[in-house]
Amino acid sequence: QVVADMREKRYVQEGIGSSYLFRVDHDTIIDATKCGNLARFINHCCTPNCYAKVITIEAQKKIVIYSKQPIGVNEEITYDYKFPIEDTKIPCLCRTESCRGTLN
Repeated sequence: QVVADMREKRYVQEGIGSSYLFRVDHDTIIDATKCGNLARFINHCCTPNCYAKVITIEAQKKIVIYSKQPIGVNEEITYDYKFPIEDTKIPCLCRTESCRGTLN
């Protein structure tokens, strides 16, 4: 967590507008900010059509995105980021009927 916090601060100082950090478990956070596949751009939604799951393959933890329903051509792929509750709120822009209003 300490390294992830330092990276987030450094990215802000470098003018990088977004960071792509994904918590795998209590001790591991994957940083796809500067290197990662297109899945790092999947947006949050309060009523998502997918979910993220961490699985282990040959002793390595991997993040897998599973569909919750059929997804149409040109339909955006989304999942719930499940950010921890914090005092400083991050606004949610998903605009669904059941939007919680914040990511955290």
